[in-house]
Amino acid sequence: MSLKNVIAIDGPAASGKSTIAQRVADRLGGYYISTGNMYRAITYFAMCNGLEMSGEPDAARMDGILKNLALSYARDCKGKLNLLINGDSADTEIRSPEVAKHVSKIAAMPNVRSWLIGKQRDLALLGLVIMEGRDIGTVIFPDAKYKFFLTASPEVRARRRLAQAGETPAGATVASVAKEIAARDEMDSKREIAPLKKADDAIFIDSSRMTIDEVVELIESRIKGIPAGN
Repeated sequence: MSLKNVIAIDGPAASGKSTIAQRVADRLGGYYISTGNMYRAITYFAMCNGLEMSGEPDAARMDGILKNLALSYARDCKGKLNLLINGDSADTEIRSPEVAKHVSKIAAMPNVRSWLIGKQRDLALLGLVIMEGRDIGTVIFPDAKYKFFLTASPEVRARRRLAQAGETPAGATVASVAKEIAARDEMDSKREIAPLKKADDAIFIDSSRMTIDEVVELIESRIKGIPAGN
């Protein structure tokens, strides 16, 4: 059965998914969910609990860490959802360069993805959900009615990442950030579990030469069934 209340937006790092998904949620009166933030939260919690990140993370150790982790969402006074780690907000902490550096290897762990997938699917019970990530339209909600794959050129994505406060280390340049993004793309695309790829029925959007409003309007028009160019 088609999930008419789920809008799936996938794409690589720094492609603008978060900004676009939030704007679409605001326009349509839905709930914005960043699965990237959920993986960042797990990574941050694992780091705080002593998981060694220098090599391949230990799966058994991660199992123990996950048993002590509760991820939940709470609505704020404006009705938006805030991600909580064991009841506490950690929005600033999960956006650190150190967390960003290690989140791909944590997201590639089968036990982490297995632990999280049910929680992500349960969020559809909230109502209209605009969920962004890397495997929403292929794994989390393969039956979603509305699917989009958002990307941009490497240079544009690097500039966007540099513009996000706290996302890059001091002294980072467009070239260095582009190199890190390329490495992240390769890791995400080649992982065995839920690799980054466009769903066959997703609408492809290259936002390199588009404004935020143009992308949002394009997505909204497709959802409402308005033909291109109208």
